[in-house]
Amino acid sequence: MSEYHDEILDSNAISSTDKAGRPIPVTIPIALAPGITVVYTTRLGGLSTGAYGNLNLGGKSGDDPEAVLSNRIALSEAVGARLSLVSQVHSGVATDIDEAFQPNAPFGFDTSGTHGVTDGNEPFVIEADGQVTSQTGIALGMFAADCLPVLMADPVTGVIGAAHCGRRGLERGVIEATVELMKLKGADPASIIATLGPRICGDCYEVGDDIADTFVKRFPLTKTTTRFGGAGIDIAEAAMIDLSFAGVHQIVDSMPRVHAATEYLEADAELAELCRTDGEGPEDLAERIQHINRSMCTLENPLWYSHRRAALAGKPHEGRLLALIVRH
Repeated sequence: MSEYHDEILDSNAISSTDKAGRPIPVTIPIALAPGITVVYTTRLGGLSTGAYGNLNLGGKSGDDPEAVLSNRIALSEAVGARLSLVSQVHSGVATDIDEAFQPNAPFGFDTSGTHGVTDGNEPFVIEADGQVTSQTGIALGMFAADCLPVLMADPVTGVIGAAHCGRRGLERGVIEATVELMKLKGADPASIIATLGPRICGDCYEVGDDIADTFVKRFPLTKTTTRFGGAGIDIAEAAMIDLSFAGVHQIVDSMPRVHAATEYLEADAELAELCRTDGEGPEDLAERIQHINRSMCTLENPLWYSHRRAALAGKPHEGRLLALIVRH
C-alpha cells in the first residue's frame, strides 16, 4: 500500500497548516489521465466545527461562512487550481463555465450563491448540476453528501466535465447533458475517461417501493433491497447505464485508491476524534472501519459526509465534500 502514501495528504505525516496558518485539507487524489487529476475531499483538515466538522465546503447549510471560506481557500491552495462552484439544484442542466469564468472569490469562481459576488456585491448564481471547461488550472467542483459525483475528461482535447448525480438529476439526464456539452467543446465520447466518486451505495440508499419502482423504469436492474430491509436504488449503476448510452465506456475505478486511503487513515487522530464526538455511529474509529463494506459509500465510511447518516443520528445539519477534476 506504500505506493499511495505520498499522494494522500495525511495531517499526521506533514505540517497540519499551510503558510497562512489554515489547516491543510486531507484529500484523496485519483490520476484519471496524464495531466488530469480527480480529487475527493474528506472530513479532515478544516476549520468547521460541530455537525459540520471539520472540512465542510458547502455554504448553504448554516455553517460559519468564515470557516467555509477558509476551507475553500486552503483546498484551492492544496490542489493548485482555482475552484469552480455552481448552485446545484438536482437538475439535468449542465453549463459551460468558460463562457462566464471570472474569479470572484479568493479561491476562484463561485456561482453557488455563497462567497462569489458581482461588481454590485450581489451573489452571482448559476443553477446547474453539470459543468465543463477546456481551460487548465480550473478545478470543477461538485458538492456531495450522498449524491454521486461523476468526473470526466477527454485527454485528447483537454475538455473536462463534472456532474452531480442525485436520484432526480439522474432521472433528468444530467450525465447526458454534461457529455453533450463536452462534445460541443470538441470532446469525443470514445476518448472520454470517467470515474465515479463517493456516494451512498445501493445497500444503504433506502427510498421505498414507489420511488424505486419509478427509478427502475428509467434504469433497469437498479432496484435493491437495502441492509435496512426496504427497497432501495443503486445510483452508481444508474450512472454507468447513462455513461454507456452517452458513448462513454472508459471507466477508472476510484475504489482501490479510496480503500487504500481509508486503511491509511484508520489510526488518524483527527478522524478518531470526529468519530468519538459526531454521534453518527460507534465512537471507536476501529469499529467504524471494521463495519465498512464499501469504502466509496458515504453512509458507511466516516471519511465522508453523509446526509443520510446524519439524519439517522437525528442531526439537522451536515457538511459537504467536494469532488474535483482539474487539468494542469
